[in-house]
Amino acid sequence: MSKFDSYFLMSKQDILEYVRENTELFADSAALCVTEIGNGNMNYVYRIVDLISTKSLVIKQAGEHTRISEDIAVSTHRSTIEAEMLIHVAEFAPDYVPKVYQYDIVMHCIIMEDFTDYSIMRDALLNYEIFPEFSNQISYFLVRTLISTTDLVLNHIEKKKMIKRFLNPHLCEITETFVFTEPFHALSKLNSIYEPNMEFITREVFDDKKLQLEITKLKFKFMNHPQALLHGDLHTGSIFVKDNSIAIFDHEFAFFGPIGFDIGNIVANLIFAWFHAEALLAGENQQDYLNWLETTISNTIDLFIVKFREEFDKRATEATAKVDGFLEYYLDHIMKDTAAYAGIEMMRRIIGMAHVKDITSLPMNKRIRAERVMIKLAKYFIFHSKEMKKGKDFILLINACLLNNE
Repeated sequence: MSKFDSYFLMSKQDILEYVRENTELFADSAALCVTEIGNGNMNYVYRIVDLISTKSLVIKQAGEHTRISEDIAVSTHRSTIEAEMLIHVAEFAPDYVPKVYQYDIVMHCIIMEDFTDYSIMRDALLNYEIFPEFSNQISYFLVRTLISTTDLVLNHIEKKKMIKRFLNPHLCEITETFVFTEPFHALSKLNSIYEPNMEFITREVFDDKKLQLEITKLKFKFMNHPQALLHGDLHTGSIFVKDNSIAIFDHEFAFFGPIGFDIGNIVANLIFAWFHAEALLAGENQQDYLNWLETTISNTIDLFIVKFREEFDKRATEATAKVDGFLEYYLDHIMKDTAAYAGIEMMRRIIGMAHVKDITSLPMNKRIRAERVMIKLAKYFIFHSKEMKKGKDFILLINACLLNNE
């Protein structure tokens, strides 16, 4: 009989005992040290290092409540979703996700590869680091992992079985509430609005009935369009970077939804980095960094389209999808969704509970300005999403919106 035969939230000492008792991943003589490294809202993440061999692993355990509030309960089943998603993604992009060494369905914890020499991409971008290969890498990851679970490639019966397997109602409900509902309707007063912009946001968002309609359409598409198996929470805070390699983590929000949701989140978070640099850098350094970010945003979109076409040509099995004009129709809708969901992500990170350091770290006057321009930009993305077909369309809007709001 072991104390790990039933679920409880482990402490650092418990983690040491758990590794010793339930795994054979370290030698008996290992001098193990445990450090908590997670700073997310729901999970508890620890690094275990053998001080003798320097071998290290990460244990991620799902808590029953968010770390923001004990009043917000969350399903521990998300750890099963994450473990299965990591294993699934590794079939198509093995170098882009941490290896899963062990998953415990009782303790709801995953033991996985440790990326000790990587940085969180958001932090790296706040330090104005450049990653020349990022657009090539992230577009590869997106295409390889997304197209594999569409009806273009996957047998329709198998896809429906996968949809059932990756049903993730509790995590989807969090997204539906904190991404699509509260930031735009404030039904439960869960938003966190920067006070100097309260009047502006009330006028531009809460009082804009046309915007409310478009957001509702996007919410219902999110809930009812199982196009492909998504990461579900893909942003610069869930990407490790190092020199010329990246690794994607935090797959617990995985579910079947519209492809543009994942791409739009990446685009929006690169735009946050753009506005941070635009506000704080000066002179030649600023222009060089903004140019790189613009190229990265544009190339991420354009390379996604190119690689998606290539994968479609190699792997599509659905005969009717090969009708002339259908692939263009399919990609146009992905780009439309990308723009619209990027707009949603920009606004909810300004209005809702979960802000980003890119913006909150700005001095008062610069933050006021950045938030206002991004709200306007987000609305352009949503209202003009049908016109967004290539990377340059996104960049032109960013610069035009900044110019028009000076």
